[in-house]
Amino acid sequence: MSEKPKLRIGLLLDSLRVPAWTRAMLELIEKSADAEIALVVLDANDEPRPKRNRLSTLLRNRSSLLYIAYGKLDRRKFRRFNFPDATEPTDVADLLADVPVVKVKPKRTKFSDRFEKSDVEKIRGRDLDVLVRLGFRILRGGILQAARCGVWSFHHGDNRVNRGGPPCFWEVIQRQPVTGSILQILNEDLDAGTVLCRSYSATDPVSVHRNRCAVLWKSLHFLPRMLKRLRRMGKEAFFARVAEENAAPNFYSSRLYTQPANCELAGPLLRHLLRRARNRLRKNFRFDQWCLGFHFGDDVSTSCWRLNQIVPPKDRFWADPHVVRHNGKYYIFIEEFIYAADRAHISVIEMDGQGNHGPPKKVLAPPHHLSYPLTFEHDGEWYMIPESHRGIDAYKCTRFPDCWEFHRTLMSDVSASDATLLEHGGRWWLFVNLAAGRGCSSWDELFLFHADHPLSTDWTPHADNPIVSDVRRARPAGKIFEHNGRLYRPAQDCSGGYGYGMRIHEILALTPTEYAEREIARVEPNWHKSISGVHHFSREGRLTVIDFKLARSRRRTRATSGPS
Repeated sequence: MSEKPKLRIGLLLDSLRVPAWTRAMLELIEKSADAEIALVVLDANDEPRPKRNRLSTLLRNRSSLLYIAYGKLDRRKFRRFNFPDATEPTDVADLLADVPVVKVKPKRTKFSDRFEKSDVEKIRGRDLDVLVRLGFRILRGGILQAARCGVWSFHHGDNRVNRGGPPCFWEVIQRQPVTGSILQILNEDLDAGTVLCRSYSATDPVSVHRNRCAVLWKSLHFLPRMLKRLRRMGKEAFFARVAEENAAPNFYSSRLYTQPANCELAGPLLRHLLRRARNRLRKNFRFDQWCLGFHFGDDVSTSCWRLNQIVPPKDRFWADPHVVRHNGKYYIFIEEFIYAADRAHISVIEMDGQGNHGPPKKVLAPPHHLSYPLTFEHDGEWYMIPESHRGIDAYKCTRFPDCWEFHRTLMSDVSASDATLLEHGGRWWLFVNLAAGRGCSSWDELFLFHADHPLSTDWTPHADNPIVSDVRRARPAGKIFEHNGRLYRPAQDCSGGYGYGMRIHEILALTPTEYAEREIARVEPNWHKSISGVHHFSREGRLTVIDFKLARSRRRTRATSGPS
């Protein structure tokens, strides 16, 4: 790796004032060992224009006043919250002070920009590996071939169902459960380029601005990741893989989305606001509570309606069950969240082979939140790796099942969710969801690490991290289990909100350089009208345990619920 030269990157910008997410991305590239910014191409057509007065601006945009007003109000409201604004204009002149600049004035049609041949040759002469479109409009003509690996561009939407714009807007208004985002190599067909990276986030049901920011903060990591992969693999191997991933035809049968006119937006926006009001009203009378369901059987229990329910008191919820069998009994380790304390500890429910059980017993309660009590045996000792968002810590059992003490930190300085271990092929594998950076969700991306020991402090990242970038199947939903000689990974589907459902995947390939899985089943909360979520699965021996989210009345309680 050290012998390979850095990739030479060119930036296509409207100006040196860019959104905050763009600056964060450029800082990552500048710090990386994989690429250097070698050229800035500025659009000289976008020099400052005379300011219009407010009346002329209103008249000019009169057909879209509703969209403009909603956008301003939405952004103003959610900027009050502790949520970083990815769209905040930021200067990058200091960051690019030593980078050569070429100013161009492309020919403009109604929607497109076409560079002069002389400008294309000037840019081609800079010996660039990649041009990154972070400005201009739709690009046509020779500029698309001015760098060895083409012009790379973001589309903040799923180009399979949503082409055009505004970014991350229609997904909220039309109640689409996920918002896609891609990094692509541009061609002459709008949003139909060769896809390099594809990801899905849960659509924010409340705010377009918040939805857009979450997607922007996550997608800024796509470019550094793909540049790293290109440099590591080399151009030939990289594009052979890209061609394989894009081999199937990508049909698009929806309309080309555009900024909505007043009459087009009025109805959907009214329904959107009414849904928000209805949901807020519902919270005054109902709350959602995580409960447990279990079933005994010689095979994996797959009929959710047959489950026996264990419903907690209204002042708490029980979630994230991890089942172990020890000395002929079953032990269900759970997250026990106390609403009044606004945090959880780890408890255990002891159960015999007929389903008889007592109340949960607290077993691990440091002065911070814990959940997802992954419990495993190694060399005759029991260990637990609970989620804490304070790194990945391992605890050792000193008296089973109720006495545990801190053992060591396996990974520090990470906000990790639902760390899950697997021993396979002579290696230990650690599956864990990580928030890629500022403003990013912990639901979306699954990272994989490997080591020669489950309690190692030296974990090697998988070559293709993140191995999953999809809110519908990334976050672990329990221990990976073996069934009929095959490995299965339960994953959370958070596309309908946190913990909406589960997807079960068969692991097809697992090596330090390759990971593949295929979906074989979905579990959704459809077996009773009062159940709106199911997000964890655990099986040991004859016992299968899941958790599910139950709607309950607020009468005689002040409980409020929240995700684990």
